[in-house]
Amino acid sequence: MTRFIGGPFTNREIQDRLDREIALSREYQVQYWPIFLLEDHEHVGCAGLRPYRMEDLVYELGIHLRSPYWGRGLAEEAGRGVVQFAFEEIGARVLFAGHHPENSVSQRLLVKLGFRATHEEFYAPTGLKHPSYLLASSLHA
Repeated sequence: MTRFIGGPFTNREIQDRLDREIALSREYQVQYWPIFLLEDHEHVGCAGLRPYRMEDLVYELGIHLRSPYWGRGLAEEAGRGVVQFAFEEIGARVLFAGHHPENSVSQRLLVKLGFRATHEEFYAPTGLKHPSYLLASSLHA
């Protein structure tokens, strides 16, 4: 899965990323939350929010599942929960999301969640322009 976000990563890169995520969590009170299966408590992946354009209350949605759990509807379920949290609990006005150009599954997921394709955006970890999407809150329309 990490190939879609610039991986694989070295241990140093993983630690640096973790340190950045912890700092963002402290500053903006958002993070990626772990996802576990209810029936056996297996770790599936994570989903959550990162600050994106805070002056406009825009957060970035991210969902990362381990490959054995792909195709089971878990990403959509997690995404719907994160979207609801963003708009109802923290007052996000807009959510941003992007995906690797070769990841058509993520494209379909974002469309199912109600996101609209708006532009391409350069993503430094992959060195590519990624299709990018926005979802506006109906609470702030």
